[in-house]
Amino acid sequence: MIVPGDRQAFIRAETRIKPVPHAEEIRLHLADEAMALWQKTEEDLGEMGMPPPFWAFAWAGGQAIARHVLDHPDLVAGKTVLDFACGSGLVGIAAMLAGAHSCVAVDIDPFAIEAGQLNADLNEVAIDFRQDDITQSDPPDVDIIFCGDVFYDKPMAEQVLRFLDKALAKHTPVIIGDPGRSYLPKDRLENLATYEVPVVGALEDAEVKRSSVFVLKTNAICS
Repeated sequence: MIVPGDRQAFIRAETRIKPVPHAEEIRLHLADEAMALWQKTEEDLGEMGMPPPFWAFAWAGGQAIARHVLDHPDLVAGKTVLDFACGSGLVGIAAMLAGAHSCVAVDIDPFAIEAGQLNADLNEVAIDFRQDDITQSDPPDVDIIFCGDVFYDKPMAEQVLRFLDKALAKHTPVIIGDPGRSYLPKDRLENLATYEVPVVGALEDAEVKRSSVFVLKTNAICS
């Protein structure tokens, strides 16, 4: 069984350092075998039903945001950034490489925080990683919020949208990256760019996912 202090050792042992397929400027600790890691994470931690290792993969929405930020550094240059549900830390790393002033990256999974820190160190950027469910509080005072691949589950999508609406009420821009997950709020999105993103076939329904970067618009009902 793994203990909390050994999370980074577990991550190093079960992943390999590889370039992100759609943002090759960035390297991450990534898993080779998706389902094998899912099972091993549960077995080694002795916690059946624990959160899946989302931190071990470069998801389509995050890759799309990372590519867009790297190609359009003016989006983040000199700004304070929130990488919401950061997973591997990919988006925050891209933002810092593109010239962001600072980045706070949050996730509810302690493994994501450890993996994100390893990945930030690997790419020689400084990011403030925090384990927290910030949807239960007011959005932090940042210049821009990035949110990738979170609309796959209805309860989570509803909870996240309530949080993001509070950010919009504070006039904080929200950028979403998504390959068309089931609960994506399509009627509230303005498309910025669309990419063909290589993904892990065992996790998706294809080897390449058409993924877009959007601006989240204010909910007209609430405005």
